[in-house]
Amino acid sequence: MPLDRRKFLGRTAATSAGAALAAAAAAVPAEARGHGRPRRRYAFTVMGTTDLHGNVFNWDYFTDAEFDDTAHNDVGLAKISTLVDQVREEKGRRNTLLIDAGDTIQGTQLSYYYARVDPITGADGPVHPMAQAMNAIGYDAAALGNHEFNYGIPVLRKFEEQCDFPLLGANALDAKTLRPAFAPYWMTRLRTPCGRDVKVAVLGLTNPGIAIWDKVNVQGKMTFPGLEEQAAKWVPRLRSMGADVVIVSAHSGTSGTSSYGDQVPYVENAAALVAEKVAGIDAILVGHAHVEIPESRVVNKETGREVVLSEPLKWGQRLTLFDFELEWERGRWQVASVSAKVLDSRTAEEDPRIVELLGDEHKKVVGYVNQTIGTCSAAMTATEAPYKDVPILDFINHVQSETVKAALAGTEYAALPVLSQASCFSRTAAIPAGDVTIRQVAGLYPFENTLEARVLTGAQLKEYLEFSARYYVQTPAGGDVDPSKLTNADNTPDYNYDAVGGLTYEIDIAKAPGSRIAKLSFEGKPIDEKAQFVLAVNNYRASGGGNFPHVASAKQVWANSEEIRNTIIAWVQAEKSIEVSRFASVDWKLTRDGVPVF
Repeated sequence: MPLDRRKFLGRTAATSAGAALAAAAAAVPAEARGHGRPRRRYAFTVMGTTDLHGNVFNWDYFTDAEFDDTAHNDVGLAKISTLVDQVREEKGRRNTLLIDAGDTIQGTQLSYYYARVDPITGADGPVHPMAQAMNAIGYDAAALGNHEFNYGIPVLRKFEEQCDFPLLGANALDAKTLRPAFAPYWMTRLRTPCGRDVKVAVLGLTNPGIAIWDKVNVQGKMTFPGLEEQAAKWVPRLRSMGADVVIVSAHSGTSGTSSYGDQVPYVENAAALVAEKVAGIDAILVGHAHVEIPESRVVNKETGREVVLSEPLKWGQRLTLFDFELEWERGRWQVASVSAKVLDSRTAEEDPRIVELLGDEHKKVVGYVNQTIGTCSAAMTATEAPYKDVPILDFINHVQSETVKAALAGTEYAALPVLSQASCFSRTAAIPAGDVTIRQVAGLYPFENTLEARVLTGAQLKEYLEFSARYYVQTPAGGDVDPSKLTNADNTPDYNYDAVGGLTYEIDIAKAPGSRIAKLSFEGKPIDEKAQFVLAVNNYRASGGGNFPHVASAKQVWANSEEIRNTIIAWVQAEKSIEVSRFASVDWKLTRDGVPVF
């Protein structure tokens, strides 16, 4: 049974009140100020996570093994729970808060299972594992992330109902009334040994990109204005309501950039801009960007005060700690200092309480993903997919193009040639020769993208490919090429490099970006710039994700709401076998001055 957080908090308050007050009293120094009165001070800590993406355990459902990466990080709320307990023990439970910055219910097969296979929205549906874990750990509030909307609003609302803490989104508005569709903020009082409570407010902000990334789920229902605009509206209100400390939990990175171009008039990664432009904020828990920022300081232009920002690494790999020091001055609490740091999940064991709480759910999902659904004629791997045309990407493109062709049969677009785009989402993805399981196929496509069909011209496709080819580091002809240093130019992630199936072309990496595509052909002939093609494309790209040219404004001729991952799984289940020779071919390659690199 899930832990009743209210009873748990009651027991904790009763058993640890003395320790909490002792820890708080330790923050009051002995020195005096004027007339022999002791200086009134109080210290408290706000812990934060972000981009948990369905990770409860230190487990990779796509490899069916303990999670591991090149840095040997650990993941999951079970480890975060241990770190949280350690901080509460050190600081005193009543001197700590715990918040999150969004992207909670999407990302692992555990979270997928309870959204789609055994959905929490069913008549007697289960409680979402992330709600169970976060309730048991004792979260106080969480901002909405963009991936909260991937499964539709009904799933999100059910998850919200199951949480013992509020989901915050000051800039997630009802499309008709323009009023907040979720709680904008959460406010609490912290008791101090000075007889004066500290009033702490947490403002939640989410990402405007939801309007395009999850258009099918939110259009006409919700709208998402910019973070700066809504922070400027709500922070003064929170101060007028008596907030001594204002913390923003923002599902938005710090870079000031956007991946969706001009598709919406708001900045995607706006957390630093909020700190700089909106007065009255003390700290910002940053999310969305999947980078580790232990501490960053931004000077507010109006007040000249520093705002402290921190982003813990994704999936529960890190826990942020904001340490606040307050002084009582002129009849109210004033923030004297703020600092931030992160704790590493590798230093903690999994909390046995969380392991026991969700052990059955974990076993159920492990069994589900290890079902055999077909066979494969030859092994396929994504290891070289970022720089070679390999069968595993051809397979994705084959399934996508076949799906779109079938959908367009009998329509006015049936005669147009169908092409397809695919990215290397995971360099460790692999399909073995022989039996194939759900988890192996699902591992090709870890994101919840759906499939669309857009019409582009030959000329537009060339510009699309030129944009994609920015991914490669310019490398002069002659000399050896190190594949590990060839990709991700200008920090372009693997998922923002597209290989297009159905065309043949070369990418000359000796040339500057924008002039790399050569010998672009369709069916053995140079492509006709005016000819029309249907591109099978994921909804993230079609909505402007990655800011690729033309596709977002291109005519949509078909779309569905089924995840591409499930489309591929269903294809394997129907075909029973993956015959690699049906689709594998080398249609694109890297060159330098026309000479193949590999």
